[in-house]
Amino acid sequence: MDFSLAPITERVRAAAADQTPLRIRGGGTKDFHGLALHGEVLDTRVLRGIVSYEPSELVVTVRSGTTLAELEAALAEQGQCLPFEPPHFAKTPADAATVGGMVAAGLSGPARASVGAVRDYLLGVTLLNGKAELLTFGGQVMKNVAGYDVARLMAGAWGTLGLLTEVSLKVLPVAPGEATLRFEGINQADALRKLHAWGGQPLPLNASCWVQDEGAGTLYVRLRGAVAAVEAACKTMGGTRMDNATVAADWTACREQTLPWFTDRATRPDHALWRLSVPATAPVLALPGGVQPLVEWHGALRWVQAPESAGDALREAARAVGGSASLFVAAEANKSGASGAFDLQSKALEQIHARLKHSFDPAGIFNPGRMARAW
Repeated sequence: MDFSLAPITERVRAAAADQTPLRIRGGGTKDFHGLALHGEVLDTRVLRGIVSYEPSELVVTVRSGTTLAELEAALAEQGQCLPFEPPHFAKTPADAATVGGMVAAGLSGPARASVGAVRDYLLGVTLLNGKAELLTFGGQVMKNVAGYDVARLMAGAWGTLGLLTEVSLKVLPVAPGEATLRFEGINQADALRKLHAWGGQPLPLNASCWVQDEGAGTLYVRLRGAVAAVEAACKTMGGTRMDNATVAADWTACREQTLPWFTDRATRPDHALWRLSVPATAPVLALPGGVQPLVEWHGALRWVQAPESAGDALREAARAVGGSASLFVAAEANKSGASGAFDLQSKALEQIHARLKHSFDPAGIFNPGRMARAW
C-alpha cells in the first residue's frame, strides 16, 4: 500500500463530493503560466522517489513529486539524459521543479526541434482522476498502446485532467560528440536561410539560437552526435567554434530564460514575453514596432517582448505563416498568480479540450480556470 498516496486520494474524493477546487502543485516553478490559479493547494511533493531505472533498457519510472534535478542527476551517473532538456524555471535556490510538473507543463528546451518534445518520451502514466480513481495508461516500452494513447494527453494538460502519481520515460545516452559554432554579424534573415539550408543536409544539428544585441545579430548552433559527424560538420559549416565547458552555461541560460535578452524585460515592466510557434521555414515576421525576436528551434520558435496590447498584431503575424502566438509571461507576472495565456483559437479544439476535461474530471475540481475560463 502506498501510504503517501492514501491521504491525497481521500482529499480528491472529498473535493469531488463537495466540488471543492484543487490546485495541483509540485515545485510551483511554472505558476506564472496559465490564465489563473484557483483552489486549495494539493502538494504532490510527498510522492517522491525513483521507482525503477533500467539503464540498459533506457527506461525510468519516477514518482511525480520527485525533483527534476534528482532525476537528472541519477541519469547523469549512468551517462544518460532527458534529451528534450526540460526547463526548471527555478527563480530562487529553494525552488525545485518536479517531474510531474515537467510533464504537466509539456515544455521543452533548446534541443526540442531536433530530438522531440516531452510527450515523445512519455511511455506511461499513473494518475488520479476527478473521481479519485487510480488509473494507469501506457507502460514501459515504446510499442505498448492499443487504442488511444492517453498517457501523452497528460503532457501539456497543466494538471487539468488528473493528478499524476507516476510517470515512465524513455531516456537516451549523452551524445559522445558536441560542439557549438558562433556566427557573428548576421541578421535574422540570413540566419534563417542558413538554418533552412543546414536542415536539408545530414548534419548533427541539435539546437540553435539567434539573438540581436545592441544592433548586431549572432547565431549560435549546437551540434551533437557521433564524434566523427560533429567534427566533420564543424569543418564544413564555418563559424567560430566555442569552448564546450564555457558555452554550456549559455545554453542552460537559454533554456531557463536567464539570458540577458530575457532578463532585459525587467527594465520594461509594461512588456510581456510572447511565444510564437511557427513553421521552421517561415520568413522574418512583420512584428509590431519592428521588434527583433530571439529565435530558437531552427526558426520554429520566436520569443518576442512586447506590450500585451500588441497581442492581436502578434497573433495575426503568426497566423499569416501558419503558426500561433500565446502570452507566455504577462507583464509584471509573479508567482502568486498565473498570468500567461493559452492560444486556443479554434472553437473545435476548445470543445475537444472541454470534453476531455469532463471525461477525466466531471466535477471540474482540478486546476479550474488554468487553461480555459469555462473550466
